[in-house]
Amino acid sequence: MTASPRNPAPRIRAMDVLRGCAVLGILWMNITAFALPQNAYFNPAVAGTPSAADIAAWAVSLIFIDGKMRGLFALLFGASMLLLIDREEMAGRDGRRAQMIRAGWLFVLGCAHFFLLWWGDILRVYALVSLFALLFVNLEPFALVKRALLFFFFQFLLCATFIASLYLWGHAAADPGATGMMRDGYLTFMAALSDPASPSTQAEIATYRGGFATILQHKLIGVPGDWLWGFLFTAFETMGFMLLGMAMLKGGFLTGHWDADQYRRTARHCFLIGVPPMAALALWVALSGFAPLPAYGVALAWSLPFRIPLTVGWAALILWLAARHRDHPLVARLAAAGRLTLSNYLATSLVMTALFYGWGLGLFAKLPPAALPLFVLAGWAAMLVWSKPYADRFALGPAEWLWRSLINGRSQKIRKSD
Repeated sequence: MTASPRNPAPRIRAMDVLRGCAVLGILWMNITAFALPQNAYFNPAVAGTPSAADIAAWAVSLIFIDGKMRGLFALLFGASMLLLIDREEMAGRDGRRAQMIRAGWLFVLGCAHFFLLWWGDILRVYALVSLFALLFVNLEPFALVKRALLFFFFQFLLCATFIASLYLWGHAAADPGATGMMRDGYLTFMAALSDPASPSTQAEIATYRGGFATILQHKLIGVPGDWLWGFLFTAFETMGFMLLGMAMLKGGFLTGHWDADQYRRTARHCFLIGVPPMAALALWVALSGFAPLPAYGVALAWSLPFRIPLTVGWAALILWLAARHRDHPLVARLAAAGRLTLSNYLATSLVMTALFYGWGLGLFAKLPPAALPLFVLAGWAAMLVWSKPYADRFALGPAEWLWRSLINGRSQKIRKSD
């Protein structure tokens, strides 16, 4: 999602390839939230008793994908902020003001995405967090890394405290002297995290199998509470990745300037650090029978320290493969998909909600988790097929054109021949 408010920027192919992989990868995780009740994102048991195939799909997602593609997006967004500010200031304009305008319109687009299409929008979070990230753009790489780690720690502390409070609530509810209200509230909350027959899960299914007006009303009722909770549980982590992306840009990592073998070694080390503990966490949740607190705690808090190296590892692996196979047609198609990241992200929401929500085909909560990767593969194929011929003819994707036009206050040229 890069673009100068004034003029099209020279493309950094390595970053386009990373964006292309990220927008494909994030669909793998988002498909659960498109197709199933919200808590199934954390625990497959919410969709019903999981089969072996369901558990395998969940484990692959948790270990390799969940949070890592979102982190990769944030890395790239932080880097794109620096590129924008540098270009604007080299042209004699106020780079920070340009980023603030860019973030403001991104927030507007995110609001439209949330209300008109999908509750899982990330654009609003990026827009808001990027305003605070402006405070750090002049720091050296090492200082950026230190502050990124500090924000990651804040996120972990917040999430761990919340999970600990749930354990304490459970102990208090089990006390013979606990009030019925406390006990009933705890049991209701735990049921929502694990029981497909819980009233809240069934109500959610009925909502998203309903019409557009029903879904919109449900979202409006949840504002601002749902927004606040969503922001709290993602903002510090997003800030950390944005600052890390700035450091990686300044160090030449994200631009593809490292030696290919350096990328390979970085990827190997990061996956060795991150995969074994993530696999252990997945095993713990599975052996617990997908009990709500282990499943919720792993997804929200306990996996966070390992998502960080795995996000960097994915970036290094992608850049290593792109360097080794720079002329491969797939690399060119990934780069094209990356140039149209915003369009692909929003189009994915449009297509998937049309498939699963009641105003479309109404498949919501009708398919097991193991069937959802088929929709992901179809989405990947569509993005790779359309992005390259479109990007060959047009300088901007449809959503990128709208965003750039809003930023500049006038319609922008879209065809390369214009």
